[in-house]
Amino acid sequence: MDEFRLLRPLSGKTIKEITGSLKSPACQPAACDETVTTSSAANMNFNGTWKVYSEENLEEFLKSIGAPQMIIKMRKEVKPVIIIEQNGKDFTCTVKTPACTKVHSFSLGKESEITTVDGRKFKCIVREENGKLIAENDKFTSVREIQGDEMIETITAGSITFTSRSKRV
Repeated sequence: MDEFRLLRPLSGKTIKEITGSLKSPACQPAACDETVTTSSAANMNFNGTWKVYSEENLEEFLKSIGAPQMIIKMRKEVKPVIIIEQNGKDFTCTVKTPACTKVHSFSLGKESEITTVDGRKFKCIVREENGKLIAENDKFTSVREIQGDEMIETITAGSITFTSRSKRV
């Protein structure tokens, strides 16, 4: 899906209205009442189908988060396909492998629940910052961004960083 649809106009909303209760250093109380004329969330284009072609530190990362050996072996052999549907600040992310399909839905600035490939669930808040999607909780930080014709996701847990590169298909 390469089209982009914005269901609700963001123009004229305050930063606080757009980001909700997000606690970001960039949004101090004095700045939260400023009205914006455009939203970078509306300008991001993650929509589409992406095929992972490169992964760095995958095995080390999966071991560091306690993934079972079976999952580590499967993920080393398989490059997932990621389908992202974006409507304004609402996202649905589908990750497909031959073994399973996981669907995650989230809205920027709101807490959501994510399920890992081995079935563990965790909560995080996804925010947009400089055109990047950033998800954080007490165990990891994930940054997803578009650079040229590829999507790069960098996930850091403790001292281990995993990087995944995908091309739009």
